[in-house]
Amino acid sequence: MSLDIREKLKILANGAKYDVSCSSSGSNRSNHGKGLGNSVYAGICHSFTDDGRCISLLKILYTNYCIYDCAYCINRKSNDIPRAAFSVKEIVDLTINFYRRNYIEGLFLSSGVILNPDHTMEQLANVAKELRTKEKFFGYIHLKAIPGASYEIIKKAGFFADRLSMNIEIPTEQNLKMLAPEKDYRGILQPMQLMKEGIIESKEERRKYRTSKAFVPAGQSTQFIVGASPEKDQLILKVASGLYNQQKLKRVYYSGFLPVNEYDKRLPAIKEPPLIREHRLYQADWLMRFYKFDVNEIVDDLHPDLDLEIDPKLSWALRNPWLFPIDVNHADYEMILRIPGIGVRSAQMIINARRYGKLSVDKLKKIGVVMKRAKYFITCSELPPAVKDLKPEAIRTKILTEALVPVKKIQKPVQLQLYFG
Repeated sequence: MSLDIREKLKILANGAKYDVSCSSSGSNRSNHGKGLGNSVYAGICHSFTDDGRCISLLKILYTNYCIYDCAYCINRKSNDIPRAAFSVKEIVDLTINFYRRNYIEGLFLSSGVILNPDHTMEQLANVAKELRTKEKFFGYIHLKAIPGASYEIIKKAGFFADRLSMNIEIPTEQNLKMLAPEKDYRGILQPMQLMKEGIIESKEERRKYRTSKAFVPAGQSTQFIVGASPEKDQLILKVASGLYNQQKLKRVYYSGFLPVNEYDKRLPAIKEPPLIREHRLYQADWLMRFYKFDVNEIVDDLHPDLDLEIDPKLSWALRNPWLFPIDVNHADYEMILRIPGIGVRSAQMIINARRYGKLSVDKLKKIGVVMKRAKYFITCSELPPAVKDLKPEAIRTKILTEALVPVKKIQKPVQLQLYFG
């Protein structure tokens, strides 16, 4: 590998780390000939399949040159940063060589916008096409669809890629126009709608003819930047819920705003990304997708922002004490799912286990129920209904107190309230 390619790889892998559809390794650990293995800025990231397998992807930009000047982006045209661009052949060769060395199992390719959206999208589509047709590459390919590109080119890419994602980034068009004047919602939502229709048509076609080409078989996704604009969590989650219901997206990703352009006065003056808020949004997203929660149950006009101290499922339970305690030996699956400390798998196991006898505290623990939380919201053969004896504020205090883990003897307790179940 030439030095030129190494430098391009370092620049363009580093530029791709801000897209959170997968998380980049971002590590540079060389053994200098004295150890085993190397970790370099090669953009190796990890993603997960539907069956839970972890796969490694080469995560890079086609180029970080860009004609746009988005306030929140490190690659904006007004920034004085090292710039680079791959050719189609270079990305294809990198992907194949990394794959043959068992470094990766697929490609995650994004790009800055060069010349115009159509030209950029054409280059990304050509990368996927050459990998599939010339190299006979059957690994995973995830391409970023470029906002504003024509659907004909996006459709071409969709027949070679496994997944396409069109990033909305800012939850309202008004704030998107303020921070990214060259972008608009029409250039994002219209192709997203056409991709949804293309996916449905492709599935119908493949039911009739098995040899028909699959169009975006792994679906489409998008990303919000959290904290770059002043929207409440309620609005972000409502937009996400609408995308799941109307556009049938596979995933919505949430990226805490990184203050990479502190000189731009349109951006909030923060020093660190809002990671806890990002985490709570992912938990709320999980509730909508797997726990049968409606977005209006998670956030409402009285509670437009998620509680940063406790997860949204626990927050909902404390706001609705009249629904508890729930008898785990008789309640239906949907209600058991709503008990804090019980996940999807635990709820399914409870339904199966109670066919053979009454559930006790010991059996619930063996199933995987987190009794530190669940005990306040359930009753079973030997557990009294604690929720009736304690007010929601008292339960909240007790759970938060139990979550405090002391670090050494003289340091103050550190709150580790990131569990979700």
